[in-house]
Amino acid sequence: MPALNAENLLNALRVIRDPDLHRDIVTLNFVKDIVIDGDAVSFTIDLTTPACPVKDDFKRQAESVVRSTFPTVKSVTVTMTASVTQRASVQQAPVLTGVKNTIAVASGKGGVGKSTVAANLAVALAKEGARVGLIDCDIYGPSVPLMFNINEKPMMHNQKLLPLEKYGVKVMSIGFLIDPTQAIIWRGPMASGAVKQFLTDVQWGELDYLVFDMPPGTGDIQLTLVQQIPLSGAVIVTTPQEMSLADARRGMAMFQKVNVPILGVVENMSYFVSASGERENIFDTGGGKRVAEQFKVPFIGEIPIYTKIRVGSDSGRPVVDGEPESEPAKIFRAIARGLAAQVSISNHAAMSAPIEISLGDN
Repeated sequence: MPALNAENLLNALRVIRDPDLHRDIVTLNFVKDIVIDGDAVSFTIDLTTPACPVKDDFKRQAESVVRSTFPTVKSVTVTMTASVTQRASVQQAPVLTGVKNTIAVASGKGGVGKSTVAANLAVALAKEGARVGLIDCDIYGPSVPLMFNINEKPMMHNQKLLPLEKYGVKVMSIGFLIDPTQAIIWRGPMASGAVKQFLTDVQWGELDYLVFDMPPGTGDIQLTLVQQIPLSGAVIVTTPQEMSLADARRGMAMFQKVNVPILGVVENMSYFVSASGERENIFDTGGGKRVAEQFKVPFIGEIPIYTKIRVGSDSGRPVVDGEPESEPAKIFRAIARGLAAQVSISNHAAMSAPIEISLGDN
C-alpha cells in the first residue's frame, strides 16, 4: 500500500481519463488544492465547463480510487468546480472582451426550430452554472422577446445598453427596441449594422458562453458576424428530411469556408411519440446524423416533437425552465452538456496545435 501523500494521491488519480480530451485528469491539471489531514483527504477537480457531461462520474471515480488505493482513509471530500476555457483568438478579439466563448446556432433555412433550440440551450447552460448571454440576430423576425416573455426596454449605462436578464440568461434583441407591430424593412447593411451594435454597444460583462441565434441562410448578417469576431464554433440545427438537410449542408459549408469550427449538428422534430407510446417519424429520421457523418462533425442530439416545447416557446418560458423534469427538458440539458464538451474539445485542440513559424526566404 503506497504512503498517503500528495504525490502518490496524484499518481493514483491518473487512472481517471477525460473521455473527450483523451488524457488523464492529473495531466490536464484538473486536480487542485490537495489537503491531507490524518485519515481525511480533500481536493478539487476543476473542469473546463460547469456543464461537463461526466462531472458526476469523475467525482464518483475519484472517491472510489482514493478509498481503494489508500484503505486507511476514512473521509474523502471531492469538490467539483469549473474554469471555462477559451481560444486565444477569442481572447484577443477587440470586442466582447469579457466573453470566453461565442457560439452561433444556425440553420440553412427557416422553420426548423432554431430559435427554440438556441433559447433552451442558453437556459440549460445557465442552469448548469455557466454565465450565459443570448443575442437574437434575426433582425427581420426577432423571437427572443416572445420566447422569454420580455416586454421592457433595455436601459443605458456608460453610453452602453444593458442586456435584459431572465432565466439566468442575459439577452438582447432588436425586438426590445422597436414597436412589436412594426415591420422592419431594412436593407442588408442596416440589419448587419444592428448586429454590430449588439457586439460593440451592449455591456455584456463576463460571460462563459454568448449564444447567437442566427437568421436562416448564409447572407449579410452571417458574414458580418464572422468578420467582426472570431467565433468559437457553430451548431447546425436541421430537421430530418432532405429538403432541410440540403440547406443545412450549405450552412455548414459556409462556416467551414470562413474557418469557423462546426461544434455539432442537432436534429429537431426528429420524431413524434403518440399518446399510445408509438414512435412516428413524421419528417423522416436520422438525417441529422447522416449529414454530421458526411461533414465529419459530431452529432450532439435529437429533439422529438413535444407539445410542451411549443407551449414553452409561446408562453415565454422555455421548457428547460418551465418543465425542468420533463423529458424534453432532459434532452435539451443533455445536448447543452454535449455542446459544452465540444467547445472544450475544440479549445483544447486549438491550444495543443503546433505553432507554424515562417522563416521567410532566408
